[in-house]
Amino acid sequence: MVSHLGNSRQREIRITSAILLTPAIIMLLVYIYYSVAYGFYLSMLNWNGIDRVRPFAGLDNWIELAQDNVFWRSAYNNMLIVVLSLLIQHPIAIAIAFILHNTSRKVSGPLKVIYYLPALFSSAAVGLLFMFIYSPLNGVWTTLSRMFGGGIVDLLGNPDTSLLGVFTVISWTAIPFYMLFYAAAMSGQSRDVFEASMIDGCSLSKYLFRVMLPMLKPYIQTAFTLSLIGSLKYFDLIFIMTAGGPHNSSELMATYMFQMAFRFRRMGYGSTVASGMFIIVVVASLLFLWLFKKVFKQEDDYA
Repeated sequence: MVSHLGNSRQREIRITSAILLTPAIIMLLVYIYYSVAYGFYLSMLNWNGIDRVRPFAGLDNWIELAQDNVFWRSAYNNMLIVVLSLLIQHPIAIAIAFILHNTSRKVSGPLKVIYYLPALFSSAAVGLLFMFIYSPLNGVWTTLSRMFGGGIVDLLGNPDTSLLGVFTVISWTAIPFYMLFYAAAMSGQSRDVFEASMIDGCSLSKYLFRVMLPMLKPYIQTAFTLSLIGSLKYFDLIFIMTAGGPHNSSELMATYMFQMAFRFRRMGYGSTVASGMFIIVVVASLLFLWLFKKVFKQEDDYA
């Protein structure tokens, strides 16, 4: 009798789980897997996105992509943003979160809200705001330069500084998000560990590097993965502020895909760029996760 009731209960759980999961599975199949497969299909066509006739191009688009210097320049720019994000955004976010974590709640609460404000603004508003700040005519940097006897400073119009100029804006909006993420992770750690470390004479810096950061390994891995994927498919601020220019110096894979598909009406080749970007993102993410686990596993073995 008990066994019969247990089997009936398990059957009810499986049926309920299937009913609840069905909408999510349908959404995944239609909006993710089908879209990716359809993008690969379009990459085999020589299509402008409008005509009913869709000439089959075979691997011609992929051969062109392999020889496209602009695409590889955009991929390099994406990788540069990944590296700069991991080396600059996350250390700053961890430092701010750690300072707020060790500040009284009456002070840290309002400061978290103030620090998080840049992440609340829309990308369009942020892009337009910093275009005025970077303006070579009367922007902040040109004004400061003229105060000290200099000339015009055109960060976005200079191929050597355009990408770094936009990356500064990206960091201004991204650091608050990661700060709040790390602050939430730190708040979940036991206070007893901190008190025991202070009793043993551990300084705040040693506590951060030798106690807190090792406990945050899973959260750091998650944040790094989000940063990696986000940096590889970044689009909005670059498109608003520079549109990939000047001379493709700030071009990213997503902006290049948009230009090919919608500006030059090469939907087939634009889909090839998107499919190539998909492959790069997946491979880079898997490689990063493997490397991250291997590095921390070696550290655990040495410990």
